[in-house]
Amino acid sequence: MGLETTQDDFLGGRVSLMQPKKGYRISSDTVFLAATILPKPCEDILDVGAGSGGILSCLEERMGKKAIEFSMTGIEIQSELIDLARKNSKNVTYIKGDIMDKVEGCDPNSFHHVVSNPPYYEKGTVTSSPYQSKAVAHGEEMDALNLWVERCLRMVRPKGYLTLIHRADRLDDILIALKPKAGSIIVFPFYPKKGKEANRVIIRAQKGGKGLLTLQSGLIVHKSDGNYTEAAENILRHAHFLNIEQ
Repeated sequence: MGLETTQDDFLGGRVSLMQPKKGYRISSDTVFLAATILPKPCEDILDVGAGSGGILSCLEERMGKKAIEFSMTGIEIQSELIDLARKNSKNVTYIKGDIMDKVEGCDPNSFHHVVSNPPYYEKGTVTSSPYQSKAVAHGEEMDALNLWVERCLRMVRPKGYLTLIHRADRLDDILIALKPKAGSIIVFPFYPKKGKEANRVIIRAQKGGKGLLTLQSGLIVHKSDGNYTEAAENILRHAHFLNIEQ
């Protein structure tokens, strides 16, 4: 029996993607992260843990005709997700591989931008998901977060950028992992509602950067009635860019 899938719309219907019906599915985190990348012509972008291709598909759509000016590659360990990612975009190169090992076709120090939505949970810290794709994506079969960050940073070329989205309560672990080889770090928090603590953060670091850490004001995602705020709606529905530059 093959993998059950759904066809779902993102960016207000501009992007339609196949993804697993059960298991790891594309979320608003994917769209927010994609909205932070504004590549220049001839730059190379790598998505580590690409899943069914949500990040690069959203980036491709948001860039429009300019998307042909740069190169996009995704690494994913799960064959069934790679198959979906390749169906979702013919203009992105998806490679089956494990970031913890050498990946043929992806050389270290090669990419201007590396993006990733790393595993959210470490092995043994949560109840295992009954769906294999979700278990892997949530880190139940992955090494520690610091190793994931180190391997992502390894793929970034000198003075290039690593951009991650993750749980806010793992921010300290990510900063520790980045500290030896990256600087000029920007932290952009997401607040579920006004007055609530941040539950997600985007972190951008420059490989070899020497600048100080910057904590930005961030974005409130939902209004008190549960609907998206205008700022979140513009990114999620209308393909606006999320500027987290200093």
